Amino acid sequence: MSTHISHDSRRAIAITVVASLFFLNTHIAMAFESVNKTFFGVAIKGYDTVAYHTEGRAVKGKSEFSHKWNDAEWYFINAANRDLFAADPERYAPQYGGY
Repeated sequence: MSTHISHDSRRAIAITVVASLFFLNTHIAMAFESVNKTFFGVAIKGYDTVAYHTEGRAVKGKSEFSHKWNDAEWYFINAANRDLFAADPERYAPQYGGY
């Protein structure tokens, strides 16, 4: 017994698959745009993300050197690191929101 799928049925299946992949990719991209932040909205638990690049280690930032970006407050050890981040946050922000 052979089964025959009509042209319209194949088209409907293809449209469903493509639409599902589109929505899945959109959902994944939106998930990675979010930032790992504390209850109070501080990104990456207050660590200075620029210091990872300039000093090669984790350093706790200070609230007096902060910058708001991507719906989170980012802390830095000094004004210079804050300004580097503010000029190009995507260069210094951790991948996948710091999760």
